[in-house]
Amino acid sequence: MKTKNLIAAAAIAPLLSACVSTETVRFQASGNQQAMVRDGRQAIVSKRKNSILLVSPASREFQSGARPVFVVGITNLTKSPLDFTVSNISVHQKAADGRTVALPVKTYESLVAEERSKQVAQAILVGLAAGANAAAASQAGYGTARANVYSTTYTPYGSYNRVSTVTASYFDPTANAIAQANAAAQNEAMISSTVEQGRRNLSTLEQSVIKDNTLLPGEWYGGQLHFEPPQSDGNNAPKSYTITIVVGADVHEVEVLQETAKS
Repeated sequence: MKTKNLIAAAAIAPLLSACVSTETVRFQASGNQQAMVRDGRQAIVSKRKNSILLVSPASREFQSGARPVFVVGITNLTKSPLDFTVSNISVHQKAADGRTVALPVKTYESLVAEERSKQVAQAILVGLAAGANAAAASQAGYGTARANVYSTTYTPYGSYNRVSTVTASYFDPTANAIAQANAAAQNEAMISSTVEQGRRNLSTLEQSVIKDNTLLPGEWYGGQLHFEPPQSDGNNAPKSYTITIVVGADVHEVEVLQETAKS
């Protein structure tokens, strides 16, 4: 069945991903900033008059060519509310030829839209697999039997033997019912798993991605920051970019160097 091919592909995927190169990041601290290590990951603290910003990669390594994901934490040092909006975050890469390239930030809403699009595509693939599974099961129990029949013909001039092939079709309703029941159970499990995975993905985005927020006095707020991957110049040269985050009247500029992970 085609579902076996899907299972085989799923088994091979982790082996292929193991061959993908990875990159790490480190921060270049400037005035009022301090680079440090938090739980084995690089991090940087940026302090301004009204706020403190903590930035760290969401994982120790990024897959090369994939979107970087950082964890951002913000605290309000004032006695008044401070507004933070994702639209006030920008990321710009410093290309090797001197150009400045914008790396668009992905908002929560755009990430949800992407996830829903992926779920539609996944649902189509699962539907095709389920249809193929059901079609194959519907043919179970049908078969053809062949047998050779030997006969002897007698004539006034002697006798001769003849072999005839007899073909008969048959149907086993029990085998058909078992196959269709198994296919129905497999399809239900496959569809349920896909729906549940989609629900978990949306829930993860809701809980983890940074969004617009008003910080109350002394309050900490944060979440994941996603943006488009930095461009490569075709070699293993480090990629340099600046993450600019505005909190109230404060402007925090974080310098990042992303380079191939050392084996």
